[in-house]
Parts: sequence; C-alpha cells; structure tokens
Amino acid sequence: MADDALKGLREQIDALDSQLLQLLNERAHVAEQVGEIKRREGTPFFRPDRVAQVIAKIKAANQGPLRGEHVAAIWREIMSACLALESPQRVAVLGPFGTFCEQAAIEYFGGAADLIYCASFDEVFHATASGSAQYGVVGVENMTEGVVTRSLDLFLHTPCHVVGEVSLLIRHNLLQKNNSMGEIQAVLAHPQALAQCQNWLNKNLPNAERRAVSSNAEGARLAAENPAYAAIASERAATLFGLHIVAHAVQDEAYNRTRFAVITLPQTMATPPATGRDCTSLIVSVANKPGAMHDLLVPLKKFGVSMTRLESRPARTGQWEYYFYMDLDGHPSEPHVAQALEELRQLCAFYKVIGAYPVKA
Repeated sequence: MADDALKGLREQIDALDSQLLQLLNERAHVAEQVGEIKRREGTPFFRPDRVAQVIAKIKAANQGPLRGEHVAAIWREIMSACLALESPQRVAVLGPFGTFCEQAAIEYFGGAADLIYCASFDEVFHATASGSAQYGVVGVENMTEGVVTRSLDLFLHTPCHVVGEVSLLIRHNLLQKNNSMGEIQAVLAHPQALAQCQNWLNKNLPNAERRAVSSNAEGARLAAENPAYAAIASERAATLFGLHIVAHAVQDEAYNRTRFAVITLPQTMATPPATGRDCTSLIVSVANKPGAMHDLLVPLKKFGVSMTRLESRPARTGQWEYYFYMDLDGHPSEPHVAQALEELRQLCAFYKVIGAYPVKA
C-alpha cells in the first residue's frame, strides 16, 4: 500500500513538473518579446528595481509551505534565465571559479549571467570601465577587517558608479587535498581571509606559513596541485577543485559579513530610483585647515542626513592630504539629501558621488 501511495505521489509530481516546464517556457517566450521591444527602444535590459518588485510581489502572494526566501531564490533564477534570452549580462568578478565575489554576483544577477573572471579588482574595474563587461562586482567592506582599501582607491579614478550591493555571510573553511592537517606547510588565501582567520590559525596551525594570494579560490586551485598547501575558501571552492573540507567555519567571528558593490558605467545603467531604503556614496576632500572636518559634517546635521560610514585614504600628493569616503543614509532625489549634498559640495575641494543605490534590510 505504501509503495502504491508513493508511486501515485511521484506521478503527481511528474505531472506538475510538466506543467511548470510548459509555463516557464511560455514565460520565456513573453520575455523574448519584451527583449525585442527593449532592443528597438534602446532601454536597459537589466532592471534590478523590476526584479525586486517582482520578487517582493511573489513573496507577498506566497501561501507556503515554501519559505519566502526559497521562493525568492527560485524566481531570481527564473528571471535570470529569461533575461539571458533577452540579452546575456556580462559581469566581471574576481576569479577563478569559487570566489565569494562570484557568489555575490550570482546572488544579484542569477546563475544565467555570463561571468568574466578577473585576476584582481583592478581588472574588474578595467573590464567594466572599458565595456568588455557590462557590470562588475567588487568587495568593499568586511565587518571584522574593515574596508577593502584597493576598491576605494579605484573608485576615485574610474567612470563607473555603484548601482547595487550584496551582503554575504562569509564562512571560511580550511580545504586540503589529502584531508589531513598534519601535512600542511602553508595556508593560502586572500589577505582579508587570512586576517579574518588569524586566531584560529594561531591556535591550530601555528607553524604553517601564511601566504597571501589574489583570491581564496586561487588558493584552492593551488592547494589542489600541492598536498603541502591548504586553502581558506568556500564550500563551493572545495567542490570545484576537488578538495576536502578539513575544518568548517574557521573565521574568528561567527557573524562575518562582506559587502560587495555592483558597478557599471552610467550609460549602461543610470542611478536607480529611490526605494525608501537607499545609500548614497561619495568621495570628498577639504582644505587642510582647522575645523574643516567639522564644517563638512554641518550640512548633514542641518538637514537630518545620517552618515553611516566615513573612511580616509591618502591623496598621494606628498602633502599629507586625504580623500574621505562617505556613505549617507538616503537618496539624492530626496529633498533633504539633495540640500545636504549641495551645501556639502560647496565646502569641498574635491567632490564625487560614486553611487546611489538600494540597500538590503
């Protein structure tokens, strides 16, 4: 009796799968028609605000038993696959396969995006600025180790701007070819990952060399070639490079998140419209005089704009001058933000808005 019941349920699932496949292909045909209209009108193919609206609507209509986040993940992939029929999106990421940067790109664009793997964030910016990639994804900040300084420096001289962000929960794992910590002579990872795991490494592998490489996935690739090496990387990297996970979650902070910025040229995508939960990022410099930093903050207080991040980077002029990177709560289209930015701009020797974009709740 149980076998008969199970057989009947499987037949129901098979029938539902056939219906789902038919409906998905019908949706894809409509998406192709949308793509033709966009192509004729010259409008952007990828609209992250539209993706967010559709997913929010689907989640609100969901009656279960599927959880909201699972429904969202399914629909993101459906929309990504349909978008690939309209126009495949070329996205530059830090390579090789298996980086957290790749994971962030897939979370934002879906698995159908055409990923271009770069050896460094410099190459990601260059690929995006030159147009060989329509978008780029770069790390900008980690909760435990702070900002990714190279990314901040690159924003200063690039024509690209930020149109979105992804926040990933980072779980580092120790990967090794032979599934043994006893043979490890060197641990390879991106410098940020090594810093995020330094206490664990001090305790468990105090005599192993720590070797910085261009990405965690590159460390995994090298560890797959040499049993004396171990890598700190993701579970995806372990699968891609055929490595054992010798130790799970070796990061020092359990709640370790990294922010990634989605960048593009303004002609590829203009500044996204306000959503009610947005961030405006800018770079400024002020004259080196007493009270200059205080004066810089006055317009923000005057118009009730909250500053959520402030970082300084040397201007490299040889005169001890600095650029300041600021994140403000709000969107330039909001009157109080616009007024604060206008007064702020008049106080600055250098002023550049590098993006206004939705942030995750």
